[in-house]
Amino acid sequence: MAGNFWRRELDETRFPVAARFFETEPGVQVLVHSQQPAGETKGEIILVHGLEGSSDAGYARSLSQAALTAGFAAHRFNMRSCCGTEHLSGRALYHSGQTSDLLAVLRAIKTRAPVFLAGFSLGGNVVLKLAGELGEAANELIAGVTAVSTPIDLAACARRLQAPANFIYSNRFLKRLKQRIRLKEQLTPGIFQLDDLDSVKSVFEFDDKFTARAFGFGTADNYYATQSANQFLDRIRVPALLVQAKDDPLIPFEVYNHPAFSNNPRLSLLAVEHGGHLGFVAKTKPRFWLDEVLVQWMEKVRNKVPAELVP
Repeated sequence: MAGNFWRRELDETRFPVAARFFETEPGVQVLVHSQQPAGETKGEIILVHGLEGSSDAGYARSLSQAALTAGFAAHRFNMRSCCGTEHLSGRALYHSGQTSDLLAVLRAIKTRAPVFLAGFSLGGNVVLKLAGELGEAANELIAGVTAVSTPIDLAACARRLQAPANFIYSNRFLKRLKQRIRLKEQLTPGIFQLDDLDSVKSVFEFDDKFTARAFGFGTADNYYATQSANQFLDRIRVPALLVQAKDDPLIPFEVYNHPAFSNNPRLSLLAVEHGGHLGFVAKTKPRFWLDEVLVQWMEKVRNKVPAELVP
């Protein structure tokens, strides 16, 4: 909770923000907040937020500051319908494995500079899944992927979210999801049947009655089974760093006992004892030590990119 509410600095005077809209498919636009470093651009980082988050999330802001200071451009990506873009999202919202919008933005942003994806929580699931879907082709688009506090097994994490100790998180997510459904129905009537909305008491029920049906998955079980990043880890062919706290209240650490971490040399798992869910805060400066870890890892990977691809 401290990590969530602690103020994160982002110097928008030194690094002006450009709001950019990308059409990812007919009738659908997503919003990206982009910032350029003061000098030479070492690389581009596309940051993807978590469930019911946005480009204004604290972790996205602080990583952007660290990246910009180190010479990387930062692009804070908003998932479909997020950050006030419900009116631009066509006839759908977003889901935990929706990679098509990110891929469209990635292709539009791609330059000669190395491009990295950085996902947080649900956003981590999206970036890992996309890297796995692309397989060898990912090397043409991205230099590496980082994923923090990632629910790589959506079903296991949905079950954990229902634990009594997690009622604050569950209620917060559910309240925001319901608000988004109601707003979208006002903007684009006829998409959702709201009769059952008030009776939904958990994120699992929400996914079963709304998310899975809206995207053609049928049931929440099938949605989780097909959209979890753990189904794609063995296919990742670019360097990938996953950072996970063993005391994360929303993600059972056992889901990281996945054979891909032993069998796929592209994957690196940084497991720490404490950090909760996106709560990697130190008692002393630097408070947000994770930002430096991620940026330094990207620097290291960048240095291994073939010379002809580095500006």
